[in-house]
Amino acid sequence: MSRLLLVVLAVLLLTTPVLAKMPAEKDGCGTQECSTCHSLSVEEANKLLSFAGITVKSVKPAPARGLYEVLFEKGGGIGLVFIDFAKKHLLEGQVLDLTTKQPVIAHEQELPRPKQFTGVDPKLIPLQHAFTIGNPKATKKIYVFTDPDCPYCRTLHPELAKLEKLMPDLAIHIMLYPLQQLHPQAYDKARVVLSTKSRKNLDQAFDGKELPKLKGDAAKAAVDAVIKFAQEQGINSTPTILLPDGKPYQGQRDAQALQAILKN
Repeated sequence: MSRLLLVVLAVLLLTTPVLAKMPAEKDGCGTQECSTCHSLSVEEANKLLSFAGITVKSVKPAPARGLYEVLFEKGGGIGLVFIDFAKKHLLEGQVLDLTTKQPVIAHEQELPRPKQFTGVDPKLIPLQHAFTIGNPKATKKIYVFTDPDCPYCRTLHPELAKLEKLMPDLAIHIMLYPLQQLHPQAYDKARVVLSTKSRKNLDQAFDGKELPKLKGDAAKAAVDAVIKFAQEQGINSTPTILLPDGKPYQGQRDAQALQAILKN
Protein backbone atom coordinates (compact mmCIF):
# COMPACT_ATOMS: atom_id res chain seq x y z
CA MET A 1 0.00 0.00 0.00
CA SER A 2 2.77 2.44 0.96
CA ARG A 3 4.63 1.52 -2.21
CA LEU A 4 1.56 2.33 -4.35
CA LEU A 5 1.16 5.69 -2.59
CA LEU A 6 4.77 6.61 -3.35
CA VAL A 7 4.26 5.80 -7.03
CA VAL A 8 1.14 8.01 -7.20
CA LEU A 9 2.95 10.91 -5.50
CA ALA A 10 5.87 10.58 -7.89
CA VAL A 11 3.55 10.75 -10.89
CA LEU A 12 1.83 13.85 -9.52
CA LEU A 13 5.12 15.61 -8.84
CA LEU A 14 6.33 14.93 -12.36
CA THR A 15 3.14 15.94 -14.18
CA THR A 16 1.86 18.91 -12.16
CA PRO A 17 4.43 21.48 -13.42
CA VAL A 18 3.71 20.47 -16.99
CA LEU A 19 -0.03 20.80 -16.49
CA ALA A 20 0.44 24.20 -14.84
CA LYS A 21 2.35 25.52 -17.84
CA MET A 22 0.02 24.22 -20.51
CA PRO A 23 -2.61 27.02 -20.36
CA ALA A 24 0.09 29.73 -20.62
CA GLU A 25 1.71 28.05 -23.62
CA LYS A 26 -1.61 27.58 -25.36
CA ASP A 27 -3.61 30.67 -24.45
CA GLY A 28 -1.33 33.13 -22.65
CA CYS A 29 -1.12 36.68 -24.01
CA GLY A 30 2.51 37.50 -24.77
CA THR A 31 3.49 33.96 -25.72
CA GLN A 32 2.80 34.49 -29.42
CA GLU A 33 2.27 37.23 -32.00
CA CYS A 34 -0.44 39.65 -30.83
CA SER A 35 -2.07 39.58 -34.28
CA THR A 36 -3.08 35.95 -33.71
CA CYS A 37 -5.39 37.00 -30.88
CA HIS A 38 -6.19 40.66 -31.64
CA SER A 39 -7.20 42.49 -34.79
CA LEU A 40 -8.58 45.85 -35.86
CA SER A 41 -9.57 46.45 -39.46
CA VAL A 42 -9.60 49.84 -41.19
CA GLU A 43 -13.38 49.55 -41.52
CA GLU A 44 -13.81 48.87 -37.81
CA ALA A 45 -11.46 51.73 -36.88
CA ASN A 46 -13.48 54.10 -39.08
CA LYS A 47 -16.64 53.14 -37.17
CA LEU A 48 -14.96 53.59 -33.79
CA LEU A 49 -13.63 57.04 -34.76
CA SER A 50 -16.60 58.26 -36.79
CA PHE A 51 -17.32 60.88 -34.10
CA ALA A 52 -14.04 62.67 -34.93
CA GLY A 53 -14.84 63.22 -38.62
CA ILE A 54 -11.64 61.54 -39.80
CA THR A 55 -10.91 58.90 -42.43
CA VAL A 56 -8.78 55.99 -41.26
CA LYS A 57 -6.25 54.99 -43.94
CA SER A 58 -4.25 52.28 -42.19
CA VAL A 59 -4.00 50.31 -38.93
CA LYS A 60 -0.81 48.70 -37.64
CA PRO A 61 0.33 47.27 -34.30
CA ALA A 62 1.90 50.12 -32.35
CA PRO A 63 5.54 49.96 -31.23
CA ALA A 64 4.17 49.57 -27.66
CA ARG A 65 2.33 46.32 -27.03
CA GLY A 66 -1.37 46.46 -26.41
CA LEU A 67 -2.05 49.32 -28.81
CA TYR A 68 -2.98 49.83 -32.45
CA GLU A 69 -1.43 52.75 -34.31
CA VAL A 70 -4.07 54.35 -36.54
CA LEU A 71 -3.11 56.53 -39.51
CA PHE A 72 -5.91 58.94 -40.40
CA GLU A 73 -6.62 61.74 -42.84
CA LYS A 74 -8.54 64.93 -42.15
CA GLY A 75 -8.66 68.25 -43.92
CA GLY A 76 -5.84 67.44 -46.29
CA GLY A 77 -3.46 66.46 -43.49
CA ILE A 78 -2.60 63.13 -41.91
CA GLY A 79 -2.06 62.14 -38.30
CA LEU A 80 -1.77 59.28 -35.82
CA VAL A 81 -3.80 58.17 -32.84
CA PHE A 82 -3.80 54.96 -30.80
CA ILE A 83 -6.57 52.51 -29.85
CA ASP A 84 -6.09 49.86 -27.18
CA PHE A 85 -6.60 46.15 -27.91
CA ALA A 86 -9.86 46.22 -25.93
CA LYS A 87 -11.11 48.92 -28.34
CA LYS A 88 -12.35 51.01 -25.43
CA HIS A 89 -9.75 53.77 -25.21
CA LEU A 90 -8.37 56.37 -27.64
CA LEU A 91 -4.93 57.87 -27.00
CA GLU A 92 -3.31 60.93 -28.57
CA GLY A 93 0.37 61.78 -28.60
CA GLN A 94 3.61 59.94 -29.31
CA VAL A 95 5.29 56.72 -28.25
CA LEU A 96 8.85 57.40 -27.10
CA ASP A 97 11.68 54.92 -26.83
CA LEU A 98 12.98 55.33 -23.27
CA THR A 99 16.51 54.46 -24.38
CA THR A 100 16.82 56.92 -27.28
CA LYS A 101 14.16 59.39 -26.05
CA GLN A 102 12.98 59.53 -29.68
CA PRO A 103 9.52 58.84 -31.13
CA VAL A 104 8.93 55.36 -32.54
CA ILE A 105 6.31 55.09 -35.26
CA ALA A 106 4.86 52.06 -37.03
CA HIS A 107 3.72 54.21 -39.98
CA GLU A 108 7.05 56.00 -40.38
CA GLN A 109 7.24 55.33 -44.13
CA GLU A 110 3.74 56.72 -44.70
CA LEU A 111 4.34 60.04 -42.94
CA PRO A 112 5.73 63.04 -44.85
CA ARG A 113 9.36 63.89 -44.14
CA PRO A 114 9.54 67.33 -42.50
CA LYS A 115 11.97 69.73 -44.15
CA GLN A 116 14.25 71.98 -42.13
CA PHE A 117 12.61 75.36 -41.67
CA THR A 118 14.81 78.46 -41.83
CA GLY A 119 12.25 81.09 -42.73
CA VAL A 120 9.88 82.17 -45.46
CA ASP A 121 9.25 85.16 -47.67
CA PRO A 122 6.45 87.02 -45.82
CA LYS A 123 4.85 87.87 -49.16
CA LEU A 124 4.06 84.17 -49.62
CA ILE A 125 2.16 83.77 -46.35
CA PRO A 126 -1.59 83.37 -47.11
CA LEU A 127 -2.72 86.30 -44.98
CA GLN A 128 -6.23 86.11 -46.41
CA HIS A 129 -6.65 83.15 -44.06
CA ALA A 130 -5.13 84.85 -41.00
CA PHE A 131 -6.95 86.04 -37.91
CA THR A 132 -5.34 89.41 -37.25
CA ILE A 133 -5.19 91.05 -33.84
CA GLY A 134 -3.53 94.34 -32.99
CA ASN A 135 -3.38 96.99 -35.68
CA PRO A 136 -4.28 95.42 -39.04
CA LYS A 137 -2.91 98.47 -40.88
CA ALA A 138 0.46 98.45 -39.14
CA THR A 139 3.58 98.22 -41.27
CA LYS A 140 5.35 96.06 -38.68
CA LYS A 141 4.00 92.52 -38.63
CA ILE A 142 4.60 89.16 -37.03
CA TYR A 143 3.12 85.82 -38.04
CA VAL A 144 2.18 83.18 -35.48
CA PHE A 145 1.48 79.61 -36.57
CA THR A 146 -0.48 78.24 -33.65
CA ASP A 147 -2.77 75.38 -32.61
CA PRO A 148 -5.68 75.96 -30.17
CA ASP A 149 -5.11 72.58 -28.49
CA CYS A 150 -1.33 72.92 -28.17
CA PRO A 151 -0.43 73.60 -24.49
CA TYR A 152 2.51 75.83 -25.47
CA CYS A 153 0.26 77.82 -27.80
CA ARG A 154 -2.26 78.27 -25.01
CA THR A 155 0.48 79.71 -22.84
CA LEU A 156 1.58 82.05 -25.64
CA HIS A 157 -1.89 83.32 -26.53
CA PRO A 158 -2.37 85.67 -23.54
CA GLU A 159 1.17 86.97 -24.11
CA LEU A 160 0.10 87.99 -27.61
CA ALA A 161 -2.81 89.89 -26.09
CA LYS A 162 -0.33 91.71 -23.82
CA LEU A 163 1.94 92.42 -26.79
CA GLU A 164 -1.04 93.85 -28.64
CA LYS A 165 -1.39 96.48 -25.89
CA LEU A 166 2.36 97.10 -25.55
CA MET A 167 2.79 97.70 -29.30
CA PRO A 168 -0.29 99.39 -30.82
CA ASP A 169 1.69 99.81 -34.06
CA LEU A 170 1.99 96.04 -34.57
CA ALA A 171 -0.11 93.62 -36.62
CA ILE A 172 -0.20 90.09 -35.19
CA HIS A 173 -1.30 87.66 -37.87
CA ILE A 174 -2.50 84.45 -36.24
CA MET A 175 -2.25 81.51 -38.63
CA LEU A 176 -4.37 78.71 -37.19
CA TYR A 177 -2.37 75.57 -37.88
CA PRO A 178 -3.87 72.49 -36.17
CA LEU A 179 -1.39 69.64 -35.74
CA GLN A 180 -3.89 66.88 -36.33
CA GLN A 181 -1.49 64.08 -35.47
CA LEU A 182 -1.43 65.35 -31.89
CA HIS A 183 -4.71 67.26 -31.63
CA PRO A 184 -7.47 65.85 -33.89
CA GLN A 185 -10.12 68.21 -32.47
CA ALA A 186 -8.10 71.37 -33.18
CA TYR A 187 -9.02 71.33 -36.89
CA ASP A 188 -12.70 72.02 -36.25
CA LYS A 189 -11.86 74.63 -33.60
CA ALA A 190 -9.75 76.51 -36.15
CA ARG A 191 -12.64 76.37 -38.61
CA VAL A 192 -15.05 77.83 -36.06
CA VAL A 193 -12.72 80.75 -35.33
CA LEU A 194 -12.10 81.61 -38.98
CA SER A 195 -15.71 81.13 -40.08
CA THR A 196 -17.11 83.35 -37.32
CA LYS A 197 -14.23 85.88 -37.39
CA SER A 198 -14.93 86.33 -33.69
CA ARG A 199 -12.24 87.45 -31.24
CA LYS A 200 -14.32 85.94 -28.46
CA ASN A 201 -14.26 82.54 -30.17
CA LEU A 202 -10.52 82.90 -30.79
CA ASP A 203 -9.84 83.49 -27.10
CA GLN A 204 -12.26 80.76 -26.01
CA ALA A 205 -10.58 78.26 -28.34
CA PHE A 206 -7.23 78.87 -26.64
CA ASP A 207 -8.90 78.79 -23.21
CA GLY A 208 -10.23 75.31 -23.96
CA LYS A 209 -13.83 76.48 -23.73
CA GLU A 210 -16.79 75.27 -25.76
CA LEU A 211 -17.27 76.83 -29.19
CA PRO A 212 -20.33 77.22 -31.42
CA LYS A 213 -21.16 74.32 -33.71
CA LEU A 214 -19.83 74.31 -37.25
CA LYS A 215 -22.06 74.84 -40.23
CA GLY A 216 -21.35 72.77 -43.34
CA ASP A 217 -17.86 73.21 -44.75
CA ALA A 218 -17.36 76.64 -43.18
CA ALA A 219 -13.70 77.79 -43.33
CA LYS A 220 -12.54 74.32 -44.34
CA ALA A 221 -10.70 75.66 -47.40
CA ALA A 222 -9.03 78.37 -45.30
CA VAL A 223 -7.68 75.99 -42.65
CA ASP A 224 -6.60 73.50 -45.33
CA ALA A 225 -4.69 76.26 -47.12
CA VAL A 226 -2.78 77.21 -43.95
CA ILE A 227 -1.96 73.56 -43.24
CA LYS A 228 -0.77 73.01 -46.81
CA PHE A 229 1.38 76.14 -46.77
CA ALA A 230 2.96 75.35 -43.40
CA GLN A 231 3.77 71.77 -44.36
CA GLU A 232 5.26 72.84 -47.70
CA GLN A 233 7.48 75.38 -45.96
CA GLY A 234 8.64 72.90 -43.33
CA ILE A 235 6.84 74.46 -40.36
CA ASN A 236 6.24 71.33 -38.29
CA SER A 237 5.78 72.60 -34.74
CA THR A 238 3.63 75.07 -32.87
CA PRO A 239 3.84 77.77 -31.85
CA THR A 240 6.12 79.06 -34.59
CA ILE A 241 6.58 82.83 -34.51
CA LEU A 242 7.92 84.53 -37.64
CA LEU A 243 9.47 87.98 -37.34
CA PRO A 244 8.74 90.75 -39.88
CA ASP A 245 11.46 89.39 -42.20
CA GLY A 246 9.95 85.89 -42.13
CA LYS A 247 12.72 84.39 -39.97
CA PRO A 248 11.67 82.18 -37.04
CA TYR A 249 11.90 83.73 -33.57
CA GLN A 250 13.91 81.59 -31.13
CA GLY A 251 13.70 83.56 -27.86
CA GLN A 252 11.44 83.63 -24.82
CA ARG A 253 7.74 83.59 -25.64
CA ASP A 254 6.56 86.42 -23.43
CA ALA A 255 5.26 89.85 -24.37
CA GLN A 256 8.26 91.81 -23.04
CA ALA A 257 10.81 89.63 -24.83
CA LEU A 258 8.91 89.88 -28.10
CA GLN A 259 8.59 93.63 -27.71
CA ALA A 260 12.33 93.94 -27.14
CA ILE A 261 13.27 91.98 -30.27
CA LEU A 262 10.72 93.83 -32.41
CA LYS A 263 12.03 97.25 -31.35
CA ASN A 264 15.55 96.39 -32.54
